[in-house]
Amino acid sequence: MSHAGKAKAELDTPALWVDLHILERNIAELARHFAAAGVGWRPHMKGVRVPAIAHKAIAAGAIGVTCATIREAEAMAASGIRDILIANQMVGERKITRLARLCQRAEAKVIVDNADNALALSAAARQQGASIGVLIDVNTGMDRTGLLPGPAVIALAQLVERSAGLRFLGLMTWEGHTLALPDAAARAQAATAAIQKLLAMADSCRAAGLEVAIVSGGGSGTYKTTPFLKGMTEIQAGGAIFCDVIYQSWGVETTPCLFVQSIVSSRPAPDRIVVDAGFKTLPVWHAQPRAIGIDGVKSHASSAEHGILTLARANESVKVGDLIDFVVGYTDSTIILHRKLYGMRQGRVEAAWDVL
Repeated sequence: MSHAGKAKAELDTPALWVDLHILERNIAELARHFAAAGVGWRPHMKGVRVPAIAHKAIAAGAIGVTCATIREAEAMAASGIRDILIANQMVGERKITRLARLCQRAEAKVIVDNADNALALSAAARQQGASIGVLIDVNTGMDRTGLLPGPAVIALAQLVERSAGLRFLGLMTWEGHTLALPDAAARAQAATAAIQKLLAMADSCRAAGLEVAIVSGGGSGTYKTTPFLKGMTEIQAGGAIFCDVIYQSWGVETTPCLFVQSIVSSRPAPDRIVVDAGFKTLPVWHAQPRAIGIDGVKSHASSAEHGILTLARANESVKVGDLIDFVVGYTDSTIILHRKLYGMRQGRVEAAWDVL
């Protein structure tokens, strides 16, 4: 069924929608920001998940996209995007074979932090007649994946360099641990320290005779700092395209443009509003969504099908059947719960995109 031209109020609720005017303005602002820093912009699509939006970013100047999974990367390639970094380890025969096949039709790259995994990638590349670009994953403090800075990084890079079917391209990190610091200056200082470890490893690899074409990292939470550290070649900030409650708390200055429209389904008490967007469509566990036009929200809880807003004071003006829009708390955990994202312009549906 076509939704084009529908008014926003005609959409069944809960409905995920994006303000296209703000979205396009955010993309333009980010493109200018990274161009001014002299780095490539490779936005992460894990919280965007719509190829058409990736194409808007590329049209504005992005060099390609970052993905978290092989499935995301395949969908981006199927939409015509060619320059793709999978910022994750591809492990297991099925994923590795799919990666090798993807590399036959796109300039796909992957990260590794394990020699056995690198050898498995090489075997698949030889079997499929493919060439797989590889970046070494460096742990600069997040303590999730990646090799600690040191000789092991160089040794793995050298292994990749001499493995048939693989191309050593550079290094990558994610300094996400710095976002736990509440003070903006402390976050910037910690992010700088983390990236300096990555840059030092890039210099060490070059000193060992390796060509380091890509030094990748950064995200929306550190986008004011990491692009301006000399030696970074690309930044993966993607969440700032939509922005949300969490990104605003990290100092992101783009404008929130991703919303869930819900309907008031019950007013059981003057200080309570119940809407039809529960944790199946509007999760609250990463950050509480922000209700637009509702003052004095003391808390926002949810069950499967209900969102429960508790107010600091009585409100008699909100009625059953009223529509309420929410700025999402965290885009990554919200967009995956929806099948459609509606692109709205001047209050009407311009696009209805499938969510990956």
